[in-house]
Amino acid sequence: MGLLSQLATLPLAPVRGVAWVMERVVDAAEEEYYDPAPIERELAALERALLAGEIDEETFDRREDELLDRLEEIRAHVQGTGG
Repeated sequence: MGLLSQLATLPLAPVRGVAWVMERVVDAAEEEYYDPAPIERELAALERALLAGEIDEETFDRREDELLDRLEEIRAHVQGTGG
């Protein structure tokens, strides 16, 4: 970008800065949302709770289905983005 165009667009610099920050926030949020590790830890904790008798089989099955659906969503997202 030339000096004149930089001077002409200088008033827009704060807007560009805010847009850049928002993109980084969205990227970080998506990275956290699509991280399978917390779901896998929750599945392990769920199984431990079942084996310890803290929850019944019906509760385990319902929650396990929810978590497995979430893992499937994560895998589909990863495959869809080429990652």
